[in-house]
Amino acid sequence: MFDSLSGKLQNAFRNLRGLGKISEANVGDALRDVRMALLEADVNFKVARDFIERHL
Repeated sequence: MFDSLSGKLQNAFRNLRGLGKISEANVGDALRDVRMALLEADVNFKVARDFIERHL
């Protein structure tokens, strides 16, 4: 489970690193990927939502 979560989080941030210029839309996409990775790892919905909201 942690390997899968770790891989998905790495992919979300790897996608940002490959961009020359990061836009608000790019950050939103990365946060969506992080939220989905957390939910797929059975993190409580409220915890995942609060985590993402704090990092906006």
